[in-house]
Amino acid sequence: MSEAQLIPLFAAGLAFVSVLLGGYGLIGYLSGANDTAKLKERVSGTTIKRSEALAAPLTSMVKNSLKFFGRMGSKIGPTEVDEIDKNRMRLIQAGLRTADSYKIFQGIKGCLAIGLSGGFLLFRFLFSPDISVAISAFSAVFLATIGVYGPEYWLTKKIARRKLTVSDELPDALDLLVVCVESGMGLDQAIDRVCHELRRSGPVISSEFKLLTLELRAGKSRSEALRSLAERVGMDDLNSLTSLLIQADAFGISVGRTLRVYSDAMRIKRSQRAEEKAAKMPVLLLLPLIAFILPALFVTILGPAVIMSMDMFSAMNH
Repeated sequence: MSEAQLIPLFAAGLAFVSVLLGGYGLIGYLSGANDTAKLKERVSGTTIKRSEALAAPLTSMVKNSLKFFGRMGSKIGPTEVDEIDKNRMRLIQAGLRTADSYKIFQGIKGCLAIGLSGGFLLFRFLFSPDISVAISAFSAVFLATIGVYGPEYWLTKKIARRKLTVSDELPDALDLLVVCVESGMGLDQAIDRVCHELRRSGPVISSEFKLLTLELRAGKSRSEALRSLAERVGMDDLNSLTSLLIQADAFGISVGRTLRVYSDAMRIKRSQRAEEKAAKMPVLLLLPLIAFILPALFVTILGPAVIMSMDMFSAMNH
């Protein structure tokens, strides 16, 4: 056999050996993870899932990455207390409430800025050295700007989506609060009950009510806990609701009547928001209609006439 005929056979054999070794390695890893899980169960006396043992290396890598981002964020982030509190509150409103979330977020911004600009400069010097220095500098600064402000844009959108979710879930929560309060429960018990009832249908407002309940159990006054709830969410409607509840508690006004009036107003506002979205649909559909549907329709209708005209003119020329 010639060398040209031996090359495919050699490549097939090499691929077979590679797949075989990869399979053996995967089997060894799975068995090792299973043995590790069994050993941990014997030492700790608890049951450890096999999936958790398999995901342990990935979890460890994620934790190490977050620690690195946190250390970097503590060095490059702002040092003013007001700026730190403002950024931390934005992360809380987005639902990112770990202890080092602010430092991690700042570290991610710095790594993205350095990584994007540095990667572009490395690509420029290795593969495209003919790019001018001015264009290279402008592109590096532009990519660094994207790395800094891109996470800020993502955080702003996440906060807006969370506020919209809370505004959609709040009327149902208020209806349940009205039912619980008018059935004889206190406001604290009603909030705890609504928190358990809305775990699946309204997870965001349920988590906020859960934090409110924990703060009340920890000894915080009701007014302070309600103000903390409004600050965590950052929504005007919820801020107005907490103000009404604080005033009702202070002046002895019926809480059930206050909640009923406010729930009706929130439900009307949710319906108006849905009607507004429905009214915007014809305008939003106009662009894809012009860009995609009308050209295909014109080709379908006028295509045969154009072809017949071309054939007729070519026959006349002949």
